Amino acid sequence: MEVHKGNNSFFDGGLLSLIGWSILGAIITAITFGICYPWALCMVYGWKINHTVIEGKRMRFNGSAFNLFGHWIKWLLLTIITLGIYGFWVTIKLEDWKARNTKFIN
Repeated sequence: MEVHKGNNSFFDGGLLSLIGWSILGAIITAITFGICYPWALCMVYGWKINHTVIEGKRMRFNGSAFNLFGHWIKWLLLTIITLGIYGFWVTIKLEDWKARNTKFIN
């Protein structure tokens, strides 16, 4: 891990790792016709958060794909029932879910 002097907030993830995780997530999503998208989302978002330090405190993502999948099904049904209108709220709900599953570890 790199030591950053004079700046307590930084991101220490690498480009090749991001590309690898993103490609893996896209492949899994495509192979499963989107069913495993929550898993891919958790994998990539978790990688980003787990490589983030804010004010000297490393962040950790605790969300699980299984938990997100339950929300995803509910949000999909609500979007269908409301003829797509609820889809506008899905982005906000997803950000709220991410925030609720992100903690500082030190």
